[in-house]
Amino acid sequence: MAILAQRESQYARSLIEASLDPLVTISTEGKITDMNEAMANITGRTREQLTGSDFFDYFTEPQKAREVYQEVFARGFVADYPLVIRDHKLTDVLLNGSVYRDEKGNVLGVVVVARDITDQKRIEKEMIEAKIFAEMATVIAEEAKRKAEMATQIAEDAVKAKQQFLSNMSHEIRTPMNAIIGFTKVVLKTDLSDKQREYLNAIKISGNALIVLINDILDLAKVDSGKMTFEQAPFKMAHSISAMLHLFEPKIREKNLELIKEYDHSIPDVLAGDAVRLHQIILNLVSNAVKFTSNGRITVSVKKEEETPENVTIRFAISDTGIGISEEKLDSVFENFQQATSSTSRLYGGTGLGLAIVRQLVEAQNGTISVNSQLGEGSTFSFVLTFSKTDESVELDNEIIELETEAMHINVLVVEDIPLNQLLMKTVLDDFGFERDIAANGKIAIEMLRNKPYDIILMDLQMPEMNGFDATVHIRKVMKSNIPIIALTADVTTVDLAKCRSVGMNDYLAKPIDERLLYSKIVGLIKRKHALKDTVVMPVEIEKKRCIDLAYLMRRTKSNPAMMLEMISLYLDQIPPLITVMKQSLLEKDWHSLYAAVHKIIPSFAIMGIGGDFEQVARKVQDYAKIQEEAEVIPELVTQLENICRQACEELKEEYENLKSKNNG
Repeated sequence: MAILAQRESQYARSLIEASLDPLVTISTEGKITDMNEAMANITGRTREQLTGSDFFDYFTEPQKAREVYQEVFARGFVADYPLVIRDHKLTDVLLNGSVYRDEKGNVLGVVVVARDITDQKRIEKEMIEAKIFAEMATVIAEEAKRKAEMATQIAEDAVKAKQQFLSNMSHEIRTPMNAIIGFTKVVLKTDLSDKQREYLNAIKISGNALIVLINDILDLAKVDSGKMTFEQAPFKMAHSISAMLHLFEPKIREKNLELIKEYDHSIPDVLAGDAVRLHQIILNLVSNAVKFTSNGRITVSVKKEEETPENVTIRFAISDTGIGISEEKLDSVFENFQQATSSTSRLYGGTGLGLAIVRQLVEAQNGTISVNSQLGEGSTFSFVLTFSKTDESVELDNEIIELETEAMHINVLVVEDIPLNQLLMKTVLDDFGFERDIAANGKIAIEMLRNKPYDIILMDLQMPEMNGFDATVHIRKVMKSNIPIIALTADVTTVDLAKCRSVGMNDYLAKPIDERLLYSKIVGLIKRKHALKDTVVMPVEIEKKRCIDLAYLMRRTKSNPAMMLEMISLYLDQIPPLITVMKQSLLEKDWHSLYAAVHKIIPSFAIMGIGGDFEQVARKVQDYAKIQEEAEVIPELVTQLENICRQACEELKEEYENLKSKNNG
């Protein structure tokens, strides 16, 4: 029996020692009577030191320890009571205790196990901290998002402010420059002494240089802000290049240079693209070549690189035998305000903006540009652009249209508020032999139109009382007049030009006025008006012609009849309801619904080959609907959209039936 009791005692001891948590037995007086090794380790005391010592002294809060001890006696047990053991690291524990009795049931003391919850506490703390940090991060992220949105808004406002500033500055500078250059040209036509002619030519050259600088800054701002737009209009490449190079012939002869033209006649006669931007690119490059070449030759090469059924890729190269560019400067010549050397501007003039604009104009059309040069031997600037093929024909206007005898009597209404510009236009039109009247603003012009017939209107845009835009809308919508209107604008930003077209102006001319160009535009518009037998002249309704071109759809579907039928069917199902929504939204001034309807219509233009002019009209409706401005213009634009969409539906119904018939056959 003694051996068995000993074994049981050893077994009990081994169980106690196996516990990794501190375990103690306490007498009814609160003295430690026994403990395991874990208790000794956590307190740093020996068994002898612990035995008989006060249990409560080993906690940071002895009174709480005494209370839990008393609770064990009162209830018989206690569970998960939090305390902190007073050791070298203040260990957090959960106290679990119960009374133990002898064979007769008498209470001998308390058994207490202190479970170490340090890791649990650490994890809880970390989780709390993580939650706090996550909440802080969310707050920071939201604040960052808010600041980013504010920064974006500020940036957008800054761009708008810059555009408005440039627009205003353009107008304010061009207005007096128009008079300076215009009257200089007028005086140069009179009898002058050699000295007077020399001084006036100096004024004219300086004025032209200032206009070039203004144009460069505005063009760069337009490209940087993404406001530059590119047309897809048919033009004759060979004629276009020749006409541009004619401009340089006097300067080339003056410098005794040789101009060599190399043109690849395998290039299709008519291509679709932005001829104006192409002119701008080549004019900049040829102008540089002439400027930096003192002797030798300038070569302009236009060669076909690749041709597909839809497109033609052309390489343009302008070579000179001028001063050249050093190798270390080649990489920077296309940057803003950069020139090959610090003395270049002093010796040759210029702003260093021309090549920056050229590069951005080329790259904005998905083209590439490069330069090869050797110092002292010359440079070659080459760029590659792709143009669309087209079956459309192009009528070439002569630089100056010769008037027929019966067309000599032209009556012009000039709408201009600045007296100096009024006097200039009187002088220029008198030189042309035209009759002219002057109106100081749009309101006066409308009254004059009611009382007297005119052949054409030259309309300034910014005027008091009624500006040129409002006056044009009134002439087109209220008076139902198709009289040709040419905008005279000192602000040539893209936004204004698009607005000119959208309100019904036929053409525009930038100030300072080029007299030869003004003459050509006036006569050309009047001749076209007579040829059309007084058909209403609106920018997107010049002639009634087929509005769809299924070439793109055929490419995308690989001419698969079933797919084409499905695409056309979708268009015919979706567009009429959108037209209804668009008209109803306009009627109810529900700008959000109007914007959404037009937004859904726009992608169909490219798919069904509807002209880019109509897409521009649609985007203009979107713009007005978004900002809820210029509401008086929207009805006319919506009507244009409705008409072209209905015409497209009619044409597509025919195509659908033809395809269906061929497919079934």
